[in-house]
Amino acid sequence: MKRPADTLNKPKKSRRNATKKRAAGEHADEVGGRFYYKGNRHKQLRAFVSVVKLGTLTRAAEALYLSQPTISLQLQALERELGASLVERRRRRINLTDAGEALYELARPLVEGWDTLDRDFQAKVKGLQAGRLTIAAGTSTIQYLLPELVRRYRERFPAVQLQLANVTGKDGLALLRADDADFAVGSMLDVPNDIAWAPVHHYDPMLIMPPDHPLAAKDKITLEDISPYGLILPPQRLSTYRLVDLVFQQQQVPYHVAIEVGGWDVIKEYVAMGMGISIVTGICITAADHGRLAVRNMKQYFPQRSYGVVMRKGKFLSAEARAFVDLIRPGLLTHRDYDESGHSGR
Repeated sequence: MKRPADTLNKPKKSRRNATKKRAAGEHADEVGGRFYYKGNRHKQLRAFVSVVKLGTLTRAAEALYLSQPTISLQLQALERELGASLVERRRRRINLTDAGEALYELARPLVEGWDTLDRDFQAKVKGLQAGRLTIAAGTSTIQYLLPELVRRYRERFPAVQLQLANVTGKDGLALLRADDADFAVGSMLDVPNDIAWAPVHHYDPMLIMPPDHPLAAKDKITLEDISPYGLILPPQRLSTYRLVDLVFQQQQVPYHVAIEVGGWDVIKEYVAMGMGISIVTGICITAADHGRLAVRNMKQYFPQRSYGVVMRKGKFLSAEARAFVDLIRPGLLTHRDYDESGHSGR
C-alpha cells in the first residue's frame, strides 16, 4: 500500500510528532468526554454548593462565570463518582435529596474555607492587619451592648474594616443566609433550624415610669396595676411588642397602647415626659436613667431576654470574625450547645 504523498514528504521527526499529537488528541477526547471532571472534586463541590445556595443552575453559572452546561456536567460527575443522587431538578428550582443535604452540610464549610484561604492566611501571617468583618445587629444591641466590644476590637485590630449592619431580626437572618454578614449579635425568641444560637448576656424585663407616677409608690406591681395606664411600646413588627401582647393575653388582662415608637432612648424620653409607661428590656437601663425614671423588675410576668451570637449553621467563620466572638466570650464557639435549634426559652 502506498502512503499518502503528504506523509511521505514529511520528515521522520515530524511524523513522530504527528503520532504523538493524535495520541494526545485521543486522550484529550477521552478526558473531555468521560473523565474530564473526575479528580477535580473542588470544582464539583463549588458548583454543587453554589447551586444549592442560589437555587438554580443559571444563577450558579453566573456567579461562577461558567456556562450552565458546565455546571450541569459537574453535578452529574459528582453524583456519578459518589454513587448517589444529590439534587432533584424541578422546573424552576433545585431541591436537595437526603444525600444532598448530608453532602451540603459537609461541603459548604470546605468550599467557603477554600474561597477565603488567601485572606485568612494573610490574617494569620500579619496578625489581622487586613480584612473585613460585617456584624448584623439591632439598634439596642449596637447602642448598649457592642460599644465596649467594638472599642476593644478596634484597639487590637485597627486595620480590619468593621461594618455594623443595623437591621431588625428578620432582616438580620436574611443577611446571614445570604452570607452578607459574618454573624449577628442580638436577641432571639425562636431559633430556626438552620441557625445556630449562643446566648451570652441575660436581661430582666423592666417597667419604667416617671418618678411621680402613681405606680412608683408600689414595690410590687401586677399586670392588673398596669392595665389602666397607656403603654409606650416599639412597633408591632418587633419582638418586644409581640411579647408584651402575648403575656397580657395569656393572663387575660386588658391593656392599651398609647404610643408606638421605635428606639429605647425615644421611649425612655417619652416616659420621662409623662406621656405613658413602658416595659423595656434591662439592657437599655443605664445609671443615668435611675435619676429620671422609676424602674421595677417584671420578671415574674415577662421572660428574660438573652443576647448573644447568631450565625448560620455550618458557617465557616473568618479569622476576623472569630477574634470578635472571642471578645464576646472566649471559647464560645468551642461548645456545641449553640448548634441546638428550637425555642430559646428566654
